Amino acid sequence: MNWKFWNKNKTNTKAKKKSKSREWVDAIVFAVIAATLIRTFFIEAYTIPTPSMERSLLVGDFLFVSKLNYGPRTPMTPIAFPFAHHTMPLINTKAYWDGWELGYHRLPGFSEVKKGDVVVFNYPMDADTPLFRPVDKRENYIKRCQGTPGDTLSVVNAQVFINGKAAPNPPEGQIDYTVTTNGTDLNPQVLQDLHVSMYEQATYPTMTVNAYNTLKSYSNVKSITPNIRKPGEPDQVYPTNYNHPVGPPNLMLPGKPHDFKWNVDNYGPIIIPKKGWTVKLDSVTYPIYMRCIGVYENNKIQIIGNDILINGKKADSYTFKMNYYWMMGDNRHDSDDSRFWGFVPEDHIVGKALFIWLSMDDDASFFSKIRWSRLFRVIH
Repeated sequence: MNWKFWNKNKTNTKAKKKSKSREWVDAIVFAVIAATLIRTFFIEAYTIPTPSMERSLLVGDFLFVSKLNYGPRTPMTPIAFPFAHHTMPLINTKAYWDGWELGYHRLPGFSEVKKGDVVVFNYPMDADTPLFRPVDKRENYIKRCQGTPGDTLSVVNAQVFINGKAAPNPPEGQIDYTVTTNGTDLNPQVLQDLHVSMYEQATYPTMTVNAYNTLKSYSNVKSITPNIRKPGEPDQVYPTNYNHPVGPPNLMLPGKPHDFKWNVDNYGPIIIPKKGWTVKLDSVTYPIYMRCIGVYENNKIQIIGNDILINGKKADSYTFKMNYYWMMGDNRHDSDDSRFWGFVPEDHIVGKALFIWLSMDDDASFFSKIRWSRLFRVIH
């Protein structure tokens, strides 16, 4: 009798061993999926390309940005090439397919965006021609949050005020100055030691308050005056990365003339929209909030005579569906920020800047390129 009848259907075939190429493919796929999940929901690396946050953040700083602090934003354009934000390297084509877009959702985070936070967000103006990018594929910007939903913000003689009180100034923030000497040129080494930036306009050095206090004590400096625009005075200095067709003094509302005599140093007051807040629409408020209503909250706006129509219905008020924020660069006279293009919607918020893990100075010699003192510096 065959006592192994129960085993008659079993085979002794050995499991196939994966080929080397298959092992490599599996490893690469796993690595891509793991890295994508980490970048989407936990933490991501960014670099500082422009001087708009100097001297708090320098060009060449590499930093980590937390997605957890404000809550990870779920992908809104899910079909995209891994590790390419909006443009494919070398071939300069779209790195995503916008034929399928999802709504805005955010997982719970540790906190809300607070005033003073250094925040990475998607550039709101990329919604416009010629790019028309989806929200999560718009360019990444980094600025400091100066105003949160419901705040009344104004800038008076370069000082930000929130709800009537002066806001704390960034300790490493800077503006530009006019320096007059007795005819003797400023020592380049002194300017370098004080981290004074000249940019393309050598007559307007940009520096922190500490550098200003030191430089004015030098014997060859007759006067040093901050270039603060007076109320109603047109701006003389434009951000180096400013690329909109309509410039100061008509700030914030590109292509829409209005009567506000604002400039980068004297601006507002302006109320930052809050979810659920209802604003009365008239000739004063409509120019300020029309972009939020039409572009960011996807309503069709028409002006017929003196009437405002929202989605075909006459409206004299509007209730906001999202929270908004006001972002400004610490380098106040060289920053393309909310003074030029307005509010940042909550669905554009990417994450909070945590710390610098590497800093490279492209203008330094080979052996001095790494700014060792900035490594692992916490961002305040």
